[in-house]
Amino acid sequence: MDASEIERVAVLGAGNMGHGITEVVAIAGYDVTMRDVEQEFVDSGYEDIEWSLDKLDEKDRIDESADEVLDRIDTTTDLETAVGDVDLVIEAAPERMALKQEIYGELDDLTPDEAILASNTSSLSITEIATAVEDPERVVGTHFFNPPVKMDLVEVIYGERTSDETADAAHDFVESLDKTPIYVRKDVQGFVVNSVLGPFMVEPAWMVSNGEATIQEADAAMVHQRGYPMGPFELGDLTGIDIGYSVREEAGIENPPLIEEKVEAEELGRKTGKGYYDYEEGDGPDYEQDDGEGFDTLRVEAQMVNEAAKLIGNDVATAEAIDTGMRLGAGFPEGPCRRADDIGLDRILEKLEALHDETGEERFA
Repeated sequence: MDASEIERVAVLGAGNMGHGITEVVAIAGYDVTMRDVEQEFVDSGYEDIEWSLDKLDEKDRIDESADEVLDRIDTTTDLETAVGDVDLVIEAAPERMALKQEIYGELDDLTPDEAILASNTSSLSITEIATAVEDPERVVGTHFFNPPVKMDLVEVIYGERTSDETADAAHDFVESLDKTPIYVRKDVQGFVVNSVLGPFMVEPAWMVSNGEATIQEADAAMVHQRGYPMGPFELGDLTGIDIGYSVREEAGIENPPLIEEKVEAEELGRKTGKGYYDYEEGDGPDYEQDDGEGFDTLRVEAQMVNEAAKLIGNDVATAEAIDTGMRLGAGFPEGPCRRADDIGLDRILEKLEALHDETGEERFA
C-alpha cells in the first residue's frame, strides 16, 4: 500500500500516546477511530483530545476549529468496528510482548489484507510482534515520542520481514502528519534514540554507584558544560526511573546499583514525589552551575558516540538520521555524530580503550 492510499486510520489505545497520536492524525485530515478496551479509558482519552484541541485552537496553532478536527474522530471499545475497514492501524497498547502479539493475532483476522499494521512500541521487537500475523511484511514500527502533539520525531522501524513498500508508506504517512521520520533499518534493542540515550542515563549512575561522582556533579556538568537541556538524573526523574530499568531488565542489561536501589525503594521520580531528587519536601533538582567541575563528561559522551558508531556500522541508521533523532527526540543541542567530529574520533577511541583496559567492562568495547 502507498501512503497516498491511506484514508482511514485506527489507533489502538487511548492513553497518553494513543490519544496523542489520534489527535495528530485527525489534525492532519485523516478519519481516525480511537479504540480501547474499556469505555472509561476511551472517554478519558477523548476528553484529553478535546482539551488539547481547544488550547491549540485558542492559540491559532491549527488550521481548523477544534470541532472540525473532532468530527473526524470516532471512538469505540469494539476492535472489529475500529479496524474492519481501515488502511492503517497504529497500535499503542502497553509494553508487554504477549499482549501485543495477542492484539496482532486478532488484527490479522479482522483487518483488510492490505492494511498496514504499525506498532508504537518504544522497546519491543517488531520482528517478534510480527510473528503473530500471517504476512509479517505489513508490520512496521512507528515510534512516536511523548507528547505526540509537540514532538516532531517518529522512528520508522523495520522488522526482519517488513517490506520496503510498508516502511516507505509509513515514512510518507508520518511526513503527511508534519512530523519528521527517520528510518531504523534493523530491529535493534532501543532502536536509535534510546540506544544512544542509554549511556547518557546509565553511565553517570555507574559513576555515582562507584563513588566517582555525585548526582549534582553529573547533572551540572552535562547541562552547563556540555549544553544538554537536562542532566541525566533530572531526565530520569522526569521519565520515570522504572521505565529505563524495565527496558534494561528485559534486554538483559545490568542496571547500576543506584538505579536498583531507587526502584526497590519505589522512589521513581516526579511521579512518586521522590527519585534522584526530592519533589515533596525538597525543591527538585538542586544542582548549581559550578557543581560540575571535575566530572568526566567525555566518559559519558564517548559511550554515546560508540553506540552511534555501532548503529552506523551495522546499517541500522545513517549518521544524519541518528543526529536528527537525538535532536528532535531527546532535545540534544546536536547529535552524537556531529559532536564526535567536534571532540575528535581519536580522543574518543583513546578514552574508550583506556576505560576498557582499566575496568574490563564490555560497555566500553
